[in-house]
Amino acid sequence: MKHLALVVVLAAFAGCKDKPATKPPASPGPTATAVLEPRSGANVTGTLTFRTVGAGVEVSGTVEGLAPGDHGFHVHEYGDCTAPDATSAGGHFNPHGQPHGAPDADAHHAGDVGNLTAGDDGKATKRFVMKGVTLADDATSIVGKAFIVHEKADDLKTQPTGDAGGRVACGVIRLDAR
Repeated sequence: MKHLALVVVLAAFAGCKDKPATKPPASPGPTATAVLEPRSGANVTGTLTFRTVGAGVEVSGTVEGLAPGDHGFHVHEYGDCTAPDATSAGGHFNPHGQPHGAPDADAHHAGDVGNLTAGDDGKATKRFVMKGVTLADDATSIVGKAFIVHEKADDLKTQPTGDAGGRVACGVIRLDAR
């Protein structure tokens, strides 16, 4: 009987030794939110969410109260939406000193994300990835910056703003509680 018990114990240890170690599930990175509020006499509102993905930040959300068509959509350098026209948010977020351009161009501001297209109902929904920015505590972080919606389309070339017109909504990008 002792011999059988020893065999069972040895078999159990052998089974444990051969099993690969299981890793705990990866902790998701930080997430953030920007609640867009009207500026410049507009009625534009919305909510954007941000999460780290690969080498960038995925942005998704819905904006309402827009005129139908395209609207410039940018991250600006200061998280300050207090001015009635949102000029307190400063210029486009540009930590690398690049010229304004399309988000897929080799040279563009880190905050250049192109246009948001509203339908006839004034609503726009968008999901995209901003490359080269983070939600971390570093020079390329968009946390604490403002996200701005402009009254007109960004032409993706005029310096330094894309000729996108006034700022019709502004929201500060804030980390979500964990």
